[in-house]
Amino acid sequence: MKKPHTDERVTIRLKVHPANVERIKRYVESVEPGDGMISAAEFYDKHFTGQPPGAVALAGLRYREDLTQVQLADLTGIPQRHISEMENGKRPIGKERARVLARVLNTDYRVFL
Repeated sequence: MKKPHTDERVTIRLKVHPANVERIKRYVESVEPGDGMISAAEFYDKHFTGQPPGAVALAGLRYREDLTQVQLADLTGIPQRHISEMENGKRPIGKERARVLARVLNTDYRVFL
């Protein structure tokens, strides 16, 4: 059974790339109280049009862990240029690399696929 909607508010903190701050602020301000929630897929479609979700996840998780592409390359053994290409959607991540990235970035490998 679903819980009924309440008017309680919860404070959340996000660590985002400075280039995305204004876009996220505009989105938050555009959400009307009572609108409910949107799915992650809807959020990706609206704010990261044309970018593969795995690429966005890789860049976001790397940023969350406060790692540069070079540092991530050193920790994973994946060349830095390949990480850049994966973040820009120019190179598929693949299952084996997803597992390696997930271990270093403290997440489930399926977020990259």
